[in-house]
Amino acid sequence: MIVPMSKVSLIILGDKKRETLKVLQKLGLLHVEIFEGCGENLVKLQEQVALLEGAIFSIGKSKKVEQVNISAEEALSIAKNIKSFEEEKARCQAEKVVLVSELERLSQWGEIDTNNINELREKGVEVSFYETSKKEFDLISNSATTVRLNTAKSMVRFALIKSNSQQTQDDALSISVNSLVLPHVSTAEMREKLLLLNKRINELNENIESNACYVNSIKQAIKQIEKEVEFETYATGMTEENLSSDKEQNVSIAYFKGYIENENLDKLKRVATENSWGLFIEEPTKEDNVPTKLKNNKFVSLIYPLTDFLGTVPGYFEHDISGWFLTFILIFFGIIFGDGGYGLLICAVTAILILRSFSKKQKVSPMFLLIGLFGLSTVVWGTITCTWFGLSPEVLPSWLKSLSIPFISNVYGDKIWHPFWTNGEVGLTTAQNLQIVCFSLALIQLTVAHIKGGIKNKGSIKILGDVGAILQLLGIYYLVLSLVVNSQVFSFGLVIGGIPIGTVAIALIGIGFVLSFVFSNYEGSILKSISSSCKNIVSVILGVVNVFSDIVSYIRLWAVGLAGAAISATVNALAGPLLGNFMFMLVAIFLLVFGHGLNMILNVLSVIVHGIRLNTLEFSSHLDMSWSGHKFKPFKEKID
Repeated sequence: MIVPMSKVSLIILGDKKRETLKVLQKLGLLHVEIFEGCGENLVKLQEQVALLEGAIFSIGKSKKVEQVNISAEEALSIAKNIKSFEEEKARCQAEKVVLVSELERLSQWGEIDTNNINELREKGVEVSFYETSKKEFDLISNSATTVRLNTAKSMVRFALIKSNSQQTQDDALSISVNSLVLPHVSTAEMREKLLLLNKRINELNENIESNACYVNSIKQAIKQIEKEVEFETYATGMTEENLSSDKEQNVSIAYFKGYIENENLDKLKRVATENSWGLFIEEPTKEDNVPTKLKNNKFVSLIYPLTDFLGTVPGYFEHDISGWFLTFILIFFGIIFGDGGYGLLICAVTAILILRSFSKKQKVSPMFLLIGLFGLSTVVWGTITCTWFGLSPEVLPSWLKSLSIPFISNVYGDKIWHPFWTNGEVGLTTAQNLQIVCFSLALIQLTVAHIKGGIKNKGSIKILGDVGAILQLLGIYYLVLSLVVNSQVFSFGLVIGGIPIGTVAIALIGIGFVLSFVFSNYEGSILKSISSSCKNIVSVILGVVNVFSDIVSYIRLWAVGLAGAAISATVNALAGPLLGNFMFMLVAIFLLVFGHGLNMILNVLSVIVHGIRLNTLEFSSHLDMSWSGHKFKPFKEKID
């Protein structure tokens, strides 16, 4: 359930803001709503958080080391050191890039000693370096003094030597050349400098990594300063008004609003009275940004790790579907994984993790329990369909096959099942029966959505709109069975017990459409509701099509499960012949482990893409849920 909240507004004296916030922080019950803080102190605290986060990022994932506890002030000092190390490392790396680039540019010229070249220049000998094609080099005048350095492909590199005692030889070099820009230092000095830079970078990395023992303390410091940031944000973000007309006097009030659970309202009233606060309490409206707090039993709460991972929070005025989410995701997980053998592996891993927690006297993580339920769900589905590690039913023991449900079991894969009304003339395959199971899950889940909507609208004739939606679901469900599964078995001329099933289905769609058209937008006036539907007639008509597509969308459960079964069977087919040969035994084991492991990973992705989608999109859209909520986070001292 979504915990009922009250909207409260607190009015205090302007000079009591920080004192009031400390009391509220100690109380730890009020979700404070402040838009934006300001001030130098807030900026300073935010910079400290950024500094500490930068230190964590710099240390990165290092080897596990024993953690050392230090204070927040010491953590900040270490973070500053790490930042200085990072800045120096950045300078070294920038210089290294320049040197590597320069050495690469000069690599074709061999060793260059600028000191020798400068000495020759001082003695009146000018040495310049050029490169040109072989053809151009042969055209150089004999009056020019050149030294051929090397030849690479069609290029010639050479030195031109001139002395002050000679006439200029620039005219003698009347060819197309590329001049070499000499470096400021010799290539030998560059390499030596590069070695020193690499050594210093390694030293800086070691200095940074040596602080890995303080990671936990730095993280704790981040949480502590973030609480200070929160406090400062609230203190500086409060609306304040001056009540005094005399400029010399400063009598002001500050006020802000927040949200509190109804069950804690009396505690807030008592504290407000003790501290002489002005307190105004009202019911939240849909215009308010009300936070959401969910409260369910321990079993339903097992879904929270998954919804937290997805970041899905229902709005305060939306539905809490935690129980239904958990129920259906367990079913979807079992169908998508589809293999009882995989389920046993999941259960085994979960059991090890739970036992490990018990051995360490730690609280068992709800995530472990949820994964264990996923494993059990997969075992159940694998049992009733007789699917175990992709093995053919022929090689499975008879007692295991007897546990399966015949009309959806792999044991009877080629058998045609004849419903009682077909008199053996036409029938359904096992695959078609599985499709019917998927579409039936769609009917159940989407009907649940509209029943919840009807409960929400009880006491209003708007509930007839939900009734219409359910009637449409029933009619379109039969339409899907006829068009997608088997048009002969589920024909529109079908009559059972004197009831024309196909005709009834069409009638349900028509009646449901009319009820939805008239009452789905009801807000006190039927005429306005009809008018609203007329204005959105295209969307209303497309809504019927969407119901059809939503039901058909559930076939993805069967299709993805079928793909996984095909992959596991293929892996077995590849590895099977190798198991009979001792020399290839290791290869076969590798194929089995790799193939089935990869298949399980793909199945996990399929659950995320398909199983969760059916809950957060198809199911939620019929509930008119947009998952627009945000979590209830009371302002408190404790660092979670």
